[in-house]
Amino acid sequence: MHILVTNDDGVQAPGLLALAQAMRALGKVTVLAPDRNWSASGHVKTMERPLRVREVKLADGTPALTSDGAPSDCVALALLGVVKEKIDLVVSGINPNANIGHDVTYSGTVTAAMEAAIAGVMGIAVSLDSRPGQNPRTVVEPRRDSPAERDGELDYGPAARAAVRIAARAMTEGLPKGVLLNVNVPPLTDEEIRGIQVTRQGLRIYRDALDERRDPRGRPYYWIGGDFPTGVDEAGTDFGALQAGYISVTPLQLDLTAQDAMERLKLLKW
Repeated sequence: MHILVTNDDGVQAPGLLALAQAMRALGKVTVLAPDRNWSASGHVKTMERPLRVREVKLADGTPALTSDGAPSDCVALALLGVVKEKIDLVVSGINPNANIGHDVTYSGTVTAAMEAAIAGVMGIAVSLDSRPGQNPRTVVEPRRDSPAERDGELDYGPAARAAVRIAARAMTEGLPKGVLLNVNVPPLTDEEIRGIQVTRQGLRIYRDALDERRDPRGRPYYWIGGDFPTGVDEAGTDFGALQAGYISVTPLQLDLTAQDAMERLKLLKW
């Protein structure tokens, strides 16, 4: 099996390294990821400028490819021929924050997996839940006897191992056409994680705020900031599963049609 690993945090992000190392247990791994952070970039396709691809090395010395395009560009480049060998699976992550609820429309991690599904290739997005103030890190040797968050740092090990388990099962069983998996893992040890739940999208609560400032010439500029988002803790949802200590696996589909609304709209006299 040939696996493409990408992300939206940049090719040198620790979550990508952990994911690439773990996925080698399933087959050949090729990395093609952005050369910078594209968090909250959404589904981007670059059409008005050329894209560059160059070779780099990951922190463990293994080769990788990087592009100045978005995460979805990286997947498209690989599937369209930059990577010559046929790709069987695209896994995106590991994102250092959960991608739940409406996050999936913003997330470069999720839309990279979506680009795979558009091309008819199985796509899986993997994110690790975190708390404000935590710093991303990679743990090469598993720490099964210690908390997944130590000294405010994230351990990607449990999420990477969960990704392998879920990817292996998905490849064996298959997914419906146009469906991708959005996986979110709680920041717990392997022993503390209570299992896997198949969930629906929950309700994300954003607490965005506009910060207006002035540059040295007195002209206004803006930051969109605010407090860390929360969510509605409801059973059966991605947020609810994380809160209860479960890994959330949410099947997402490319068809966004609101069927109920369509039937109502058909009754209107246009």
